[in-house]
Amino acid sequence: MKLEQAILTSLIYNEDYLRKVLPFIKPEYFSDRTERTLFNEITSFTETYNNPPEIAALSIAVKEKTNLTDDEVQKCEDYLSEIEKDNNPKTEIQWLVDKTEKFCQEKAIYNAVLGSISILDGKDKTNDKGAIPKILSDALAISFDTTVGHDYLQDSDERYEFYHRKEERIPFDLDIFNKITKGGLPAKTLNIALAGTGVGKSLFMCHMAAGAMVQGKNVLYITLEMAEEKIAERIDANLLNITLDDLMELPKDLYDKKVERVKSKTTGKLIIKEYPTASASTIHFRTLLNELNLKKSFIPDIIFVDYLNICCSARIRAGSNINSYTYVKSIAEELRGLAVEYNLPIVSATQTTRSGFTSSDPGLEDTSESFGLPATADLMFALITSEDLEALGQIMVKQLKNRYNDPSYYKRFTVGVDRAKMKLYDIDQSGQMNITDAGHDDKPLNTFGNRDKKFEGFKV
Repeated sequence: MKLEQAILTSLIYNEDYLRKVLPFIKPEYFSDRTERTLFNEITSFTETYNNPPEIAALSIAVKEKTNLTDDEVQKCEDYLSEIEKDNNPKTEIQWLVDKTEKFCQEKAIYNAVLGSISILDGKDKTNDKGAIPKILSDALAISFDTTVGHDYLQDSDERYEFYHRKEERIPFDLDIFNKITKGGLPAKTLNIALAGTGVGKSLFMCHMAAGAMVQGKNVLYITLEMAEEKIAERIDANLLNITLDDLMELPKDLYDKKVERVKSKTTGKLIIKEYPTASASTIHFRTLLNELNLKKSFIPDIIFVDYLNICCSARIRAGSNINSYTYVKSIAEELRGLAVEYNLPIVSATQTTRSGFTSSDPGLEDTSESFGLPATADLMFALITSEDLEALGQIMVKQLKNRYNDPSYYKRFTVGVDRAKMKLYDIDQSGQMNITDAGHDDKPLNTFGNRDKKFEGFKV
């Protein structure tokens, strides 16, 4: 008996085996049309009646199919008769599960190679060459995962280990951001900066990208707003510690020395990729990630997208009759899905509404186009500026949503900004003292700004 027949036999006669392996087996793994037909009927019966089929039921189902010739029906009948005659209920189930997993892995890789050849030959019109690494990696990742959820009582040990496991994060180079995020950005998250035009969304992301690279992280910066060279110029000003104006006058030999100094201090890489505004979606980003891996052996640790609202959706066709709430929420969900798929954090930005642009206290309701964006984001904060803050060389940050920490801890705080050098920096703790809702490491501010005693309410 060959393995395919053993699999079909056990799917019919062994319910435990069927429930373990059926979710992982695909019809295309059976090259023989008769076996593929019978597998489809077994799957259909099980999904409909939640029980394994009997031989008689499969025989009737095959005879009722209109897309089979009389000869093909007879082959299915003969195959079922052989299964009924050779059934061996004593087959070790774990051995058969292991063999089935290996069968699925080998068939998936074989089909992936054939699919890749089809792409290279131009026969596949839905995928390009950039999809080949993803197709092959998905095939190599085939595995039977039989877990069906976390058992609260039985899995308490695993849960305790999770509580005490140190989660890997991408730290900021700003202490106050590390405080509000408990050490940085974890993987599989979407993090959004909300700000009006010209406030500093790109400045913030360029500074964060430069800081991550200096820490030895691989950084991918996707821009849909400015040219690659303009983003690189801002990062140059930040890392070389020179103003944008002076950068234009810097001699080539001195510029090269500064760049070499940065290169000697980090093992990280920074790739900047430009797409035309509103023309790229997560489909393009996946293709880019596959090409970077294939051509440069570059796998990012963090991705910056500048910025979310001018991406396009991979699920909703541009120009379709859809409202902005649904469209922007779709983009946010796709970006967060990309973060989960590649196990990294994504940082992006969004615009404020017209009223939010002039507000000194923006909230989630001031998110432009879609309130679905803050519903999807893991961390969201507003960047606020004013004439007074500009005079002090500062920018205010207000937490709007925070899944990593209590958002009331340092609800509002300020960081220093050097716009000429595209830099952000921590300011002294004393600079936070007069900010309402600012958190502190000793005692929190009460309503009246007193830190020496707790407010106990009004006495009658």
